[in-house]
Amino acid sequence: MRRFQRLYQYQRERFPLAATALLVGALSLASVTYAQAARLQVDETVAAKGWLIPVAVAFFCALGFFFQLRVADEFKDYAEDLAYRPYRPVPRGLVTLRELTGAAATVAAAQALLAWLLAPSLLGPLLLVWGYIELMRVEFFAPAWLKAHPLVYLLSHMVILPLIVFFVTACDWLVAGAAPPAGLGWLLGLSFANGLVFELGRKIRAAPDEEPGVQTYSALWGPQRAVAGWLAALTVAVLVAGFALRQIHIADVWNLGLLSLVWCGALVAAWRFGGGQDKAHGNMIERYAAVAILATYVTLAASALLARQG
Repeated sequence: MRRFQRLYQYQRERFPLAATALLVGALSLASVTYAQAARLQVDETVAAKGWLIPVAVAFFCALGFFFQLRVADEFKDYAEDLAYRPYRPVPRGLVTLRELTGAAATVAAAQALLAWLLAPSLLGPLLLVWGYIELMRVEFFAPAWLKAHPLVYLLSHMVILPLIVFFVTACDWLVAGAAPPAGLGWLLGLSFANGLVFELGRKIRAAPDEEPGVQTYSALWGPQRAVAGWLAALTVAVLVAGFALRQIHIADVWNLGLLSLVWCGALVAAWRFGGGQDKAHGNMIERYAAVAILATYVTLAASALLARQG
């Protein structure tokens, strides 16, 4: 099998491009247009600025960050995968860590070029994200301690999401030579909460789907406590999204109603998952986590675009 074919098969298994691009596209559009809508509150000339090019650069760079995160995971999980998940692409020999490093480096070169073309000042936030990804790859030089403290592990790894969103929004305000807009904190908080929703969701499994040696939150905390933690994170995400909408004066009944539906849907997903014994609903939480995050960012993007139109 040729290298391109092997890398294509790798992305199908470990980095599904279409699904990832959909979520990253929603995040990028929401973040850039929200930054512009927030700046519009103090500078009416922002309405005349275009958003397509900043969103395009932000989207490609953010998609690259998530690929680089996946490659970093392959490094830090290599020994565990060899022992417990030999069916994965790297341990079974489909691709090598060296090949993935080369692919990640190629993506990094493209990210740097795009950032420099849009504005050389973006190279600073770009380096910040890369630096944190590298810290995650080496588990902050304390892998054993972090593994023994799963909550700290979770929270420390979720910091990468606000850093990515900071870079994405910088494709607007930093390029324009403006200060970070008011409301940016809500957007960064939303990315952190949504990161928790996704990460908790993908590691909550039904009992028949648990694997020996694979650390999931449903195994660590029990299915019901894990789902309760996931619901708490999603509740925070919905509330923070509501406050973010208030910042740009678009927190109307329709938007808040959509966010309420997202929360109600989470209750239904949690109810159907139940005690985590039914294999048929084993990935219910993971699937709904992606739907909820997508819905949140689409709502934010639509509201921000409306705010730009006045």
